[in-house]
Amino acid sequence: MLKLTATSSVLALLLFAPPAWAQSVGEKTGVNSTLGISPSTQDFVTEAANSDMMEIAAAKLAQEKGNADEKKFAAQMTADHTKTTADIKGMVERGDVKAEIPATLDSSLQSKLDKLRDAKDSNFASQYDSMQVSAHKDAVSLFERYSKSGDNPKLKDWAGKTLPTLRHHLEMAEALKDKATIGTSR
Repeated sequence: MLKLTATSSVLALLLFAPPAWAQSVGEKTGVNSTLGISPSTQDFVTEAANSDMMEIAAAKLAQEKGNADEKKFAAQMTADHTKTTADIKGMVERGDVKAEIPATLDSSLQSKLDKLRDAKDSNFASQYDSMQVSAHKDAVSLFERYSKSGDNPKLKDWAGKTLPTLRHHLEMAEALKDKATIGTSR
């Protein structure tokens, strides 16, 4: 009797599914990141746009509920992620990138945002700070993989040029989380 685990089931899907679909499943499940596989152009645009929408929405919450450090961080996230959103939209509108940009957050990110919105003030910092570290680790991975072997040269170049900013965001998020953990930010 053959026993399949979740990991082997996903790997089986990746092996036997059409390439475009397998890539989407792989990106959605995190398998591509684990294996270091570059996302398709559509997957990259979708994930980057979702990330930007999430960052901007979470930053608005941090402006309302966060401490002084979180508000400063949130202002930087709003500015930088608004710029990357405009960059991606511009490349798609000019025809440099053939992809559709999602208009709303995917259900997983919307659920995380709802949880953050409903967080009590006393729990907001730990949830927001942890979310920012996780989100920026994911973004750095996405942009690193696409900048190394993405299939659209202009988007690949842009991803590489955007990486230093995302790495800096990750460092800032980790410092924010460390400061909150130590208890000096409140």
